[in-house]
Amino acid sequence: MSSARDEAKWNRLADSMTYFHNHFKHEFNAVYELADGSFAKRGMSLPMYLRMASQLAKGLTAHHTIEERYIFPILAKRMAMFSDDDVHLKSHEAIHHGLDSLTALVRKWLDEPSTYKPEEMKACLDSWREVLFKHLDQEVMDLSGGHMKKYWTLEEVERIPM
Repeated sequence: MSSARDEAKWNRLADSMTYFHNHFKHEFNAVYELADGSFAKRGMSLPMYLRMASQLAKGLTAHHTIEERYIFPILAKRMAMFSDDDVHLKSHEAIHHGLDSLTALVRKWLDEPSTYKPEEMKACLDSWREVLFKHLDQEVMDLSGGHMKKYWTLEEVERIPM
C-alpha cells in the first residue's frame, strides 16, 4: 500500500511542472487579454506591453531548452512520448513557430509602434494557443505518479533532476 508521502514523491515531477505551466498559461492569457490595447488602462505603455510578450517568449524558450537538454533525454529512455520524434518535442516545435512569429511582431512594433494592430497580435497568439495549452496539460499528465509508475521505480523517479 502506498502512503501519502510516497504519492507525493511519485507526483513530484508533475507537481513541479504544474507550477511552471500554470505560470505560462497565466502569462499567455494576460498578454492575450491586454492585446486589445487595454494595457494602457493598466498604466502600461506599448513598449512595456511588448516587453511582457517578449518575456513570455523568452520564458517558454528557456523552459523548453531545459526540458530538452536535461529532462527529456532521461525520460525518453523508457517513455516514448519524450523521445526526439514523438509528441512532446513535436509540440515544442509547433510552439516555437508561434514564439518566432510573436518575437518578430514584437520587434516590428518596438521599431514602429504606430503599426501595432491588436487583431494581428491576437491572431498570432491564437495560432499557437491550442497547441501550447494542450502540450502543457499533456506533459503534466504524462509526469503524473500514476503514469510514472508504469515505467520507473520510486527510487528512479527521485533521482530525475527537477
